[in-house]
Amino acid sequence: MGTTSRAGHPLPYDTYRQAIERETLRFAEVVKGVDPGTPVPSCPDWTLAELARHVGSLQRWFCALLTRLVQEPPRTRDVAYGLPEHAEEYADWVAAGVAGVGEVLRAADPQAAMWAWGEDQHARFWARRMLCETLVHRVDAERAVGREAEIDPVLAADCVDEFLVNLPHAGLFAPAVTKLHGDGEVIAFRCADLAGGSGEEWRVRLDLDGFRLLPPAAAGSAPAEARAAVRGRAEDLLLLLYGRRSYQEAAFDVSGETVVLDRWFAHTAF
Repeated sequence: MGTTSRAGHPLPYDTYRQAIERETLRFAEVVKGVDPGTPVPSCPDWTLAELARHVGSLQRWFCALLTRLVQEPPRTRDVAYGLPEHAEEYADWVAAGVAGVGEVLRAADPQAAMWAWGEDQHARFWARRMLCETLVHRVDAERAVGREAEIDPVLAADCVDEFLVNLPHAGLFAPAVTKLHGDGEVIAFRCADLAGGSGEEWRVRLDLDGFRLLPPAAAGSAPAEARAAVRGRAEDLLLLLYGRRSYQEAAFDVSGETVVLDRWFAHTAF
C-alpha cells in the first residue's frame, strides 16, 4: 500500500468490510437502550447520542466519497444522513446503515484511485479508516457504559499502523501535528503480544521538518536506536495513541527519555 507500512499491513480488503460490519453492530448494541445523555469520558464534552451521531454520519459520509470516487477534497458534507428526530433512535439508525456500508464496500474497487486525506490515495484508504474509527468509538461507548472493552489483536495492530502511517497528513483537523518536530530522535512503539503470528514494532523519527514512520529495517541490519520506547499489547498501544490511555499506566513498559514521549503525545491528539 504505502511505502512506510509495516510488514503484514494492511489487511485484506474484505477483512475490513467484515470487521466494519461487526464493529458497527456491536457499537449499536452497546448504546441501544442507554440514556443518550450519558457522558463519554474518552471524548470530552460528548454524550453517547453525539458519539452515535458521529459514527453513523461519518460512515455515510465515507460511503458517499467512495461511491463518487472523489478526486479532490470535497467542499461540502451535504449528503442524506437520514438522522432520526429522537436521540433514542440513534442506535437503530447506526445499525440500519450497516447494509448500505457493506453494499458500497463490495461495489468499490479497492485499487481505484481517489482523493484521501492520508498517505494512500485509493479507495481502500477509506475502508481501513472506517474500521479504525468505528473500532475505537465502539471502545469509547463500552467504557462509557462500564463494559469491559476488548479488541482483536490483529485488528488493533493494523489500526496502530494506520494511525502512524497517516498521522503526518492529519494537520487539517489536528493542527498541533504540524508543529511536531525534533532533532532526529526515534520513538519506538513495541507490541508485546502476538499480532498476525509475529511481533510488531513501529519506529517514528522526529526531524527538523516534521516526523515520519520509518520503514522496517532491512534483514540483517540494525534498526535506528530509539530515544524512547513504549511496549504494550496491541490493543493498549492503539488506545494509547488515540489518547485513551497514558504511557504511565502499568500496562506499558517504558524506556528512554519520557520528555520525548511527552512532546509526542502533546502534539498528536486525534
